[in-house]
Amino acid sequence: MVPVLLVIGGLAALIAGAELVVRYGSLLARRLGIPPMIIGLTVVSIGTSAPELAVGIDAMKVNAGSLAVGNIAGTNIVNLLLILGLSAALRTIHFERRTLVLDLPGMAIAAALLYVFSLDGQLQLWEGIPLVLAAVAYTVGLGWWTRRENNSAAEAAADDVVDALTADPSTSGRRHTVLAAVLLIVGIAVIVLGADALVRGSVELARLFGVSDAFIGLTIVAIGTSAPELVTTLVSTIRGDRDIAVGNLIGSSVYNLTLILGVPVLVANGSGPIDTYLLHIDLPIMVAVCLLCVPLFLTGRRLSRTEGTAMVAGYVAYLGYLLLART
Repeated sequence: MVPVLLVIGGLAALIAGAELVVRYGSLLARRLGIPPMIIGLTVVSIGTSAPELAVGIDAMKVNAGSLAVGNIAGTNIVNLLLILGLSAALRTIHFERRTLVLDLPGMAIAAALLYVFSLDGQLQLWEGIPLVLAAVAYTVGLGWWTRRENNSAAEAAADDVVDALTADPSTSGRRHTVLAAVLLIVGIAVIVLGADALVRGSVELARLFGVSDAFIGLTIVAIGTSAPELVTTLVSTIRGDRDIAVGNLIGSSVYNLTLILGVPVLVANGSGPIDTYLLHIDLPIMVAVCLLCVPLFLTGRRLSRTEGTAMVAGYVAYLGYLLLART
């Protein structure tokens, strides 16, 4: 029971910590005068990927590189096939030009880069550098595009998110700022503790049931760390205001493949050996899904309900394969 409790408690802590980081990181940045769109491109996108980052660092430090890489591969498959597909199945998604011109190519290139780096069976220390630099280049590209297009609608939407946190005029600005800083630190601490519990519980479960770290990373950890994106996207779809949620979902996939995997590689001095099945089956599937999204999203600049349903069915088939062939 102890490993199960560690996994459940770790997942709960990751979700709660990510919520604190995103909400109060955004509030603090706003109080410090940082533009709303920059908040969305940095704090929100990276904040929602904080669970994957924490899991990656902890996993690679204990030489469970397959768990870290499996988590990234599994998370991106969940994000694209399950969450995005489910959102489209509920209501057709129409994409902005930036998503088609910048986000999709960025995601496809990052996926291919990760696969090439992993062909030798592990990620070397030096390979973390281009991954992190790719994340920096992507962020710069996002900032340039935003300034060029003067995306006032997205800024207004980001304003609404932060304004909801600052609606009480009776509390002083300084108290809000201090509270936001404290809760941001608390959120980071909760994520770190949750990641440690999740990794330890997942490794123990893998050993107990005789399955690989990669399998645990592709299933329990990947689905668990994607919970914030799943809830946010589905709620925004039901409310009819999901542009930021969908854009953040694709943007998070880019950061997962670059920054969120590159930093643990640098911190842990490499990933260690990566599971053979992960190298020859799961990573190629993840790359194929990323590449498939490019022509799929370009058809009319939208993702239809039929295409979304097919994506969900694809994820169910993949999950079925994992459960039948890898356990």
